[in-house]
Amino acid sequence: MNQNQLVWHDRYKIGVDFIDKEHKQLFSTMNKLLQLTDNEEKSEWVCREGVKYLKNHVEKHFEHEESYMQSIHYEDYDVHKRLHDNFRFDTLPALETELEETQFSVESIRHFLGVCIGWVVAHTQTEDQAIVGKINSKWKNISQKSENDALESIILQLVQEMFRLKAKLISEQYAGEDFGKMICCRFFYRGDQKEKWEVTLIFEDRLLLKIVSRILNTDYPRIDDMVINVTRYLSRQLLEKIRESFPAIALLHLEKECLLTHEQLLNSFEREQPSCSLLFSTGEGYFAFCAASADSIRDKISINSHNALNVVNEYLVKEKEEYKNRKPKILIVDDSEFMRSRIVKLLQADYDLIEASSSISAIKKIAVNRPNLVLLDYEMPICDGRQALEMIRSENDIADIPVIFLTGRGDKESIKNVVSLKPEGYLLKNMSDDEIKKSIDNFFAKSTK
Repeated sequence: MNQNQLVWHDRYKIGVDFIDKEHKQLFSTMNKLLQLTDNEEKSEWVCREGVKYLKNHVEKHFEHEESYMQSIHYEDYDVHKRLHDNFRFDTLPALETELEETQFSVESIRHFLGVCIGWVVAHTQTEDQAIVGKINSKWKNISQKSENDALESIILQLVQEMFRLKAKLISEQYAGEDFGKMICCRFFYRGDQKEKWEVTLIFEDRLLLKIVSRILNTDYPRIDDMVINVTRYLSRQLLEKIRESFPAIALLHLEKECLLTHEQLLNSFEREQPSCSLLFSTGEGYFAFCAASADSIRDKISINSHNALNVVNEYLVKEKEEYKNRKPKILIVDDSEFMRSRIVKLLQADYDLIEASSSISAIKKIAVNRPNLVLLDYEMPICDGRQALEMIRSENDIADIPVIFLTGRGDKESIKNVVSLKPEGYLLKNMSDDEIKKSIDNFFAKSTK
């Protein structure tokens, strides 16, 4: 049995007693339903009653919260109520229909809870905190450059508020680089005048597992349907809050949503470069925010109330298969073009290769691409291999990436100096091509056991 538990934290409080009590009750009710999904002998009647109770509590809570907002003349009441209405009149009825059609299957209950957990956690951390002025509101009358800066700031602020993570921007030109196993959620917005806004949020798997583990107070082991659905609705709330902060796009409405594999993501970048593409690091994993004004995806399957269960499960299968077929990624760092070319020729059939001619360039490419292995020249000018390894180990996000030194010196003292830095290993440049290739193959064979 899993020990998943949705825990109420004081950080969810907004300081209005009756609202905080109702929020706490919402968490408690969802927690009881969550525990039912771990019980194979669950009663369909018990689940029906639990879902009905949760729905009634949500509706009453929304009414009470809206009355309070009106009583204090909250200026963003209309926006807040619109989010409530979307959840109670669109999202909840669609989920209820799915539950009925599947006779309250475990999968449909998990979908129901994943959506509710993602929505409620994000909403209490953003919109509800804004009621009492704990979160800043709109950015107005700002230039294009300032708007980009404001977007970065609001994303960093929301990640701190919603996920309790301190993020930093590491690239303003993210181009779909593969930074590890990832989940890609794309949302399509449209305005009354046919304006379009296409946004993709890309999360590294390990980041999502950290976020969901904290929400459910457990060490969540793998990406599954629950994680995907929590992520979808956390993403929606994140984008809603971003839209509120920028009056120019605040009136657009969500038209459709889909999940992308990494291959589809790369294809979309080839067809339409995003006008804004930011890559962030949190110390717990990476995420990216990409926005464009055109629909750059073909052959996509939009998620709707009738197909969500199947689409999410099919996506998980596709992602697993795509990742299984990906080649391990190696960064080759050497100031000698000849040496880099030699290594590329040796490894290109079996590995995805990236090159860097200096330590500084290597650090940038490691941060954006997150390779599975770095082959690092020990003897480089200006910033040598020792200094480069120290920089890698000093950054939490990349400190665990394995490094194998390339060295032209095979004497006892030189090897002692290399080994003292505790790399994954070292390769002598005068080794034969077959020996180098065999050493790399053996490293990955051991690492996948």
